[in-house]
Amino acid sequence: MKNQRQSIPTAQRYSIHDFERQFPDNDACLEHVKERRWPNGVTLCEKCERECKHYRVTGRTAYACEFCGNHIYPLAGTIFEKTTTPLRSWFHAMFLMGATRCGISAKQIQREIVVTYKTAWRMAKQIRLLMAEEIKLEGSSVEMDESYYGPKRRRGSKKGRPSASDPKKTCVVGIVERKGRVVALVSTDATKQTLHGIAKERIMPESVIFTDDYASYNGLENEGYTHRRINHSAGVYVLGETHTQSIDGFWSLTKNGIRGVYHSVSKKYLQTYLNEYSFRYNRRETPVPMFISLLSLACQTGEWTQPSASADQSLPASMTEPDEPF
Repeated sequence: MKNQRQSIPTAQRYSIHDFERQFPDNDACLEHVKERRWPNGVTLCEKCERECKHYRVTGRTAYACEFCGNHIYPLAGTIFEKTTTPLRSWFHAMFLMGATRCGISAKQIQREIVVTYKTAWRMAKQIRLLMAEEIKLEGSSVEMDESYYGPKRRRGSKKGRPSASDPKKTCVVGIVERKGRVVALVSTDATKQTLHGIAKERIMPESVIFTDDYASYNGLENEGYTHRRINHSAGVYVLGETHTQSIDGFWSLTKNGIRGVYHSVSKKYLQTYLNEYSFRYNRRETPVPMFISLLSLACQTGEWTQPSASADQSLPASMTEPDEPF
């Protein structure tokens, strides 16, 4: 039988066997975080003020200065800080979220790494915080489109764009470089002022912006851009290079993924899910495995939102806020 050609580029391949070989236990995971922050354990000791090597303290997630014994903590300032969940379980959850192409529910993470649903949901939420990116698109040609997330309307209900006060529909705005990166944002509304503000914040001046014929895009040419539009209202979707197929494709990918995997997401958490799909989309051709990119971000220190004590005692108030169990 002839071998099937592997569709995944060699540089992007990272299987569960690679993961188990590189991270067999918690010690290997801790050592990796330490090496990412302080190669060979060498860093400045705040107590004796020497640049020196630090050695692992048995039974603790700490390393001690070779001269004065002062402890440093590799997990401090990361999403792993103060966690009681095994570090390898965190790494495994990140591997699962990096390996998937359409998302993975907290319920599936619960089954895979054998933790409670509450723990799995909180881990997934913290990992999505890593995926948030502040991007200013630099492509010469970008597509911009607004859309709405929420349940389908009942048959016979009023058609047209939902109002900003609609409790069931959430406005989202997407901008994508052609053959490049994407930015997806939850928006308060789709007014001219809002859309123009997002464009000026996220798109480089003098870019060519392709949109549909929605009236709120009128005047983008007065903001320093070249504005081209396709008349969707007349049933025209492609006219030479003028189209919004790239951003429409991203919306299709995202909405189908959320609908099929998470089932329902509230407005409160929708931005984190958009970050997740944008993160994977922006690295679809990067010659680095998705898990490795995610792990590099996790090893960096930052201001992460730590769950409150009250949150430890119960699940979110509504099961429609996180992904639905499945």
